[in-house]
Amino acid sequence: MRTRLKLPLALMLPLAATCAQSPPALKLSLQQAVELALAPSGNTRVQLAREMIEQAQSRANQARAALLPNIDGYTSYQDQTRNLAAFGIRLDIPVPGFRMPELVGPFSVFDARLTGSQTVFDFSAIRRYQAGRTGVEAAKLEDQSAQDQVTDQVARSYVTAQRAQAVVDAARADVELGTRLLNLARSQKAAGTGTGIEVTRAEVQLANQRQRLLVAENALSRAQLQLLRTMGVELDARIELSDELRFVPALVTTVSEALKTALSTRADLAAQQKREKIAEFEYSAAKFERLPSLAAFGDYGSIGSSVTHALPARTYGVSLRVPIFDGGRRDARRAASGSLYRQEQIRTEDLRQQAELDVRTALDSLQSAEAQIKAASEGLDLAREEVASSERRYQAGVTTSIEVTDAQTRLERARQNHIDALFNYSVAKIDLNTAMGTIGALVSGSRP
Repeated sequence: MRTRLKLPLALMLPLAATCAQSPPALKLSLQQAVELALAPSGNTRVQLAREMIEQAQSRANQARAALLPNIDGYTSYQDQTRNLAAFGIRLDIPVPGFRMPELVGPFSVFDARLTGSQTVFDFSAIRRYQAGRTGVEAAKLEDQSAQDQVTDQVARSYVTAQRAQAVVDAARADVELGTRLLNLARSQKAAGTGTGIEVTRAEVQLANQRQRLLVAENALSRAQLQLLRTMGVELDARIELSDELRFVPALVTTVSEALKTALSTRADLAAQQKREKIAEFEYSAAKFERLPSLAAFGDYGSIGSSVTHALPARTYGVSLRVPIFDGGRRDARRAASGSLYRQEQIRTEDLRQQAELDVRTALDSLQSAEAQIKAASEGLDLAREEVASSERRYQAGVTTSIEVTDAQTRLERARQNHIDALFNYSVAKIDLNTAMGTIGALVSGSRP
């Protein structure tokens, strides 16, 4: 059963004085969210990547065992008889009255000894061990790549929750403005300078704004649940984002600089290069199976008719194995491993091209999002001025509530445009740093 991560007590705020009240929400920053996701019991992908390191290390140890001494010990005791004729032993001795028996025994044999063997030279086994060690390095890079991917997912979920929170705040501001304008319309009607239709129009506008607030609050709840799911924590935890959706300029970089950083930093590309190296070692191991292999062997122990009559005995020597013909099995294995090696080369080149595409598209998106923020900020300032001006004009009785309602609608749209622009810029920053392999530095704050 998968272990779920509980929010650490060190991060929890003090509990309320009464137990009947629900515990206060956890103030959660982006860095804290990522730390929870990367914890040992956090995101599932991180847990699986760490298990893959253990698996790769075990495989490397298996490959190394072929190059280390192999020592066994055994003890045996046998009580037996033998039919010499069955082994072709027939002795006819010309002695009158003497006949060689066909059945001998029973007799006992006791044997206790140590046996050992050691590979002296096996280039194929050496290559397989090198492939195993490289597999461990690849697994560690895969773990780093998994952490980067989880960091990217958590950052996206966090920014999405920030956007949902900003939409809720904007909807509440719209409700406050609508309430104030409704009160103004009622006071104008009471003073005789307004009409009933203007009050109704303000009530309809306020009802629409309250409806949008309910929708925004539901979207915020869904975004927070998705963030908790991405972090790998219990979904009943209550959180409150401590970081607001705001404009933080990204570190200016050129395409060439970003590409250079990506090719040297991205963990997934480094892991793929290691997988290509593994395939190269395995292909080399298959080729070297045609070479002779040299091994030493020996044993030492005691043998006799019983334990008390056993005498020391030993054997040692070397063996040279020369492959001659195996029905084409080695050639087929070499062809298959060669194909796998070429496949990994293709994957490496494809991932390198994908990294370049990711960097270029992220930079374009970042530039576009920055321009959107400037335009949206100007539009928001103008919309606020328009609402303030139309409210003053309506209060002075020189215009109708239609002008105020239209200004309200444009302010709501300007707020949404500004939120969308900030969201797009934040996502573009995440995309760029993920493409460059620096998403961890972005989250930790060491890279803007």
